[in-house]
Amino acid sequence: MKNIDQAIDQAFSDLKATCGGVRNDYFGLVYLEKEYEVPRDEALNQVGFGNNDYGIDGFHFDRERRNLYFFQFKYSDSHAQFKGSFQRLIDAGMQRVFSANAQDAQQNQLLLQLHSCLLENQSIIEKIYFHFIFLGDPAEAERSQVLDKLREDLENKKFMLDKFFGREITLVIEYRSAQTRKAGPMSHQRKTRTYSIEMQGKIECVGPKGENLIVGFVPLVGIQAMYKDMGQRFFERNIRAALPESEAVNRALSKSFRRIVIEGNDDPSVFSFNHNGVTFAAERFEKEDGMYRVTEPRLLNGAQTVTTFARFLKENDDHPKLRENKDRLREIKVLCKIIIDAEQAFVTMVTVNNNRQNPVEPWNLRANDFVQLELQDKFRDDLRIYYERQEKAFEGLSDEELDEFGIQERTPITLLKLTQTFLVVEGEIDKISSIRRVFEDDKLYAGVFSASKLKADSRKIVLCYKIQFRLRKLLNEILEKGPSKYGYMSRARYLLWSLLAQGVLNDDKVEKYLEEFGRDMTIPANLTEYLSRLATTRARFIIADLVSEKANAEKIAEGKFGFLRSNAAYHRCMEIAYKRWRWVEKKLK
Repeated sequence: MKNIDQAIDQAFSDLKATCGGVRNDYFGLVYLEKEYEVPRDEALNQVGFGNNDYGIDGFHFDRERRNLYFFQFKYSDSHAQFKGSFQRLIDAGMQRVFSANAQDAQQNQLLLQLHSCLLENQSIIEKIYFHFIFLGDPAEAERSQVLDKLREDLENKKFMLDKFFGREITLVIEYRSAQTRKAGPMSHQRKTRTYSIEMQGKIECVGPKGENLIVGFVPLVGIQAMYKDMGQRFFERNIRAALPESEAVNRALSKSFRRIVIEGNDDPSVFSFNHNGVTFAAERFEKEDGMYRVTEPRLLNGAQTVTTFARFLKENDDHPKLRENKDRLREIKVLCKIIIDAEQAFVTMVTVNNNRQNPVEPWNLRANDFVQLELQDKFRDDLRIYYERQEKAFEGLSDEELDEFGIQERTPITLLKLTQTFLVVEGEIDKISSIRRVFEDDKLYAGVFSASKLKADSRKIVLCYKIQFRLRKLLNEILEKGPSKYGYMSRARYLLWSLLAQGVLNDDKVEKYLEEFGRDMTIPANLTEYLSRLATTRARFIIADLVSEKANAEKIAEGKFGFLRSNAAYHRCMEIAYKRWRWVEKKLK
């Protein structure tokens, strides 16, 4: 679209008195006029000005192609701008457009026009397109973990379209650039995924806000069929990638399947007694012809069971006993909990609590938090570095997959080590020894992974993160200056890391070092040399001054080193550093 700025300015000047809104609201109007050749009088009824839009900025119906287009417009080259309106569309927009029972008197006038278009053309519409229009690169939007999660949540609402139209409707989601007119490398065309399963002993429970929990025994082959059809998408709401087959839990499961199906030593019913069961969320659950139909299931707990079962079937595909004992295979049942009518926050809470029963670290339970997805996007967008928020996710990716994700570095940043980095830079070193509490206490967690971290210079984070991999060498270099004099240094590991990070951030040449050492995961010799100078000529003397103070010297003499791992020690060191070299406490922002 040529002269897009001029066209927007002109439209804003011509229409602001009658249509209101702000300048950027007119981006959508100009887009419809230029790209779809919609006359202005019509286009004015197909775009929104102002708020209360439920995540829909515009629409257009192509009668010839029988396509209905929904638009979100962002006059920005940042795909991150879509997050808020994307979420509004998921939380309320789809419900408002396709299945609202009550009206909203404050809704944007655009929605009234949209309803009219839907009712008039309901019988002929064949495809629904959601186009996310901005000025940036659609390929970057496709790589975003946050947008990928939001896209999945939107796709899961497709059953609303099918119900509204009374038939299967194709849903297509695309990112498009108004500057280059390019679409994303992938066009997400989606059909509703519904599966029929058997369930025995069904009982139900209603939650505090109308959430529904259905519990019963389901054949494992039925759940396996979902995984076979959906692949890894089935696990997208799980907290971590599937563990390797060498893990004890997976070896035990495989052995159990073999004893039931291949060896015939165990009765299939035993599996239900020995297994904790699985949990998944779904958009709908309804009875039909003696079976139950599950719409858009997502596994929350039980990934090891499903993947181990799939591996067992594949490895024994040509085994005569597998074919001979198909009935025994179908009789393997698991206790299954299915959650419907629940908001995402509730589903996340259920996921965390279900997985607490298994040997899972508390940081694993946070892997799918929105802030973790945003951090994954941040490191990829800023530095092309992979952030491994899910346990063992990186090692399962091929070079080709990393290239597709836009990752250039072959060493990841990991969730736990990043958490430690955030703590030491901010002087919260006493929390490292009890780091589980950071992930278990919502207030502590929110403080560590605050919004400021998402705005921080990624180079600073990476450079401070890499210091930990040279701490042993740096401690040894200080000890070489006097093994007896500095014997306490081995107890001040995190304090040293904190001071080195502050030393880097307070350096007059910090911008030079960020450019040189903060853009990748390598630790070159000149970075080690730089850190060595900081450790031996700055941090060594700061900690020595701390230890020489009377109260601390007495503790050292008594063999009490715990104070070296306290926040108070860090803050006192920064007071000393200010007097010596005018260091002030720097934050990651």
